Amino acid sequence: MTDFTNPENSFECDSFERDFNAYSKQQYDWREIARYYRKRPLTVLWRALTVAWMLGSFAIALVLDHLFGRSEATQNRRAARLRQILTHLGPTFIKVGQALSTRPDLIKPRFLDELIKLQDQLPPFSSDVARQIIYSDFERTPEEMYSFFAAEPVAAASLGQVYKARLYTGEEVAVKVQRPNLVPVIRRDLYILRWAAGWIAPFLPLNLGHDLRLIVDEFGSKLFEEIDYLNEGRNAEKFAANFQDEPLVKVPSIYWRYCSTHVLTMEWIHGFKLTDTDKVKAAGLATNDLVEIGVSSGLRQLLEFGFFHADPHPGNLFATPDGRMAYIDFGMTDQLDQHTKETLVDSVVHLINRDYVDLANDFVKLGFLMPDVDVRPLVPALEAVFQDAIGASVGNFNFKSVTDKFSEVMYEYPFRVPAKFALIIRSLVTQEGLALSLDPNFKILEVAYPYVARRLLTAETPALRRRLIEVLFKDGKFQWQRLENLLLIARSDQSFDIIPTAGLGIQFLMTEEGQYLRKQILLALTEDNRLHTEEVQRLWALVKDDLQPNRLIEAAWSAITDFSRERAVALVPTELAGALQLTNQ
Repeated sequence: MTDFTNPENSFECDSFERDFNAYSKQQYDWREIARYYRKRPLTVLWRALTVAWMLGSFAIALVLDHLFGRSEATQNRRAARLRQILTHLGPTFIKVGQALSTRPDLIKPRFLDELIKLQDQLPPFSSDVARQIIYSDFERTPEEMYSFFAAEPVAAASLGQVYKARLYTGEEVAVKVQRPNLVPVIRRDLYILRWAAGWIAPFLPLNLGHDLRLIVDEFGSKLFEEIDYLNEGRNAEKFAANFQDEPLVKVPSIYWRYCSTHVLTMEWIHGFKLTDTDKVKAAGLATNDLVEIGVSSGLRQLLEFGFFHADPHPGNLFATPDGRMAYIDFGMTDQLDQHTKETLVDSVVHLINRDYVDLANDFVKLGFLMPDVDVRPLVPALEAVFQDAIGASVGNFNFKSVTDKFSEVMYEYPFRVPAKFALIIRSLVTQEGLALSLDPNFKILEVAYPYVARRLLTAETPALRRRLIEVLFKDGKFQWQRLENLLLIARSDQSFDIIPTAGLGIQFLMTEEGQYLRKQILLALTEDNRLHTEEVQRLWALVKDDLQPNRLIEAAWSAITDFSRERAVALVPTELAGALQLTNQ
């Protein structure tokens, strides 16, 4: 057993690190970091030379391979060497490698395979040091806190490692312990990266170079959120609260009595990594179902909650034996504001409807284009990029194919990727890769579209109701085919029930907000001086089997009882008079 009072077993920082920890706050502030390191050029210089030597020699080797025509032959060896270099350079550069591992549009496949190993195949640090960290934070040994604490970690990552343990109350837990002296190491490396970004920016493509230091700042901010384990625990509970109505999504419980900034104790998840398809299939789990859970939960995170898991790599997603998907590791999350969520819904609607002018304007609203940009020349380019999106499978329509096409567009138009969307893209690309590994033929849009259609048809918020009206009306005319398509798409989701949707629709039509839609429906029914009975009959044939009379009456009555009798009755003569006036014209 480790003697925690023995100075030889101490993991305390040296004098430089103690000085920096005392000076700095536990958060990323590039100005504070710059002020500190400008006074310590020798410390920065030695580290910068080490980084430059290792990465520079690697770059020279790549250039020589290209000049001598041996790139293909040496690619596997170079890829493994890059992973070794990033691992040797430590946590900051490992995190950079992890970020690159989710960008198949930038990294060659063989390099990608090696960088993916940085996500959960890293060397552990000493268990004696881990035990010392626990003792320093709680003034108790692991044996005093847990009835069982494993001698060796079950997994090691860039910022910490995980031990299996058991509480004295009997619960199996995972204990995550942070690597020692992380803050000063990360601050120093971020200072070097930001300094280097300023120098190399002019030599990079325009749309990347101007924002390279901002990208480093965003990376630094998220990294410092990630190393605060109390913040990670709060993120996990917020994520669990969002999915409390979704039994197929599992989030581990947090045991706060055994948590600190450097130690996180959470429920142990029994399951298999999603990429371990052999174990998944051996457990009798349907890969299609797991992918559907992942895609639908990802859509809910972005379009419904705005709070999303920004690091869903294979080491953080598990399939449980009972068919649920478990999310772990909530160090990297982000929050979208209401405007961004609504604009994302808009962009999905515009993509479904192939409204590329509106889609171009969505890019402006999301910050991909400057507000004063003329989007008209961009419309044909967007149409060329997305024209094959509808109905494509994950294998044919993926973010790599889209970003490949966009790379050409971005050189011709002033596109830029906002820092927040770098995390969203990272999350989507990773989840897409998981979908491909589980089922290459899975059609992602068969999950995405029913979700969006269901959200629009239920339209529980004013913003979504506005978007439903936007879908159903174009140039002032009711789009019967769009409503039919929405119903068809929504009904492809077995969980979709049209009766509650009908009830919400009746309720909405009876409000002042629904007055416009009531009039537009009456206009649509008598459009072109004829009653559109054929369209109505097609819709009826589509939904009649689901509209059981007793349930429909119950839904209608429930909607009506939310209003006073006077208000409900007052609506009838007004709308009947409007209908009669229209038919007499």
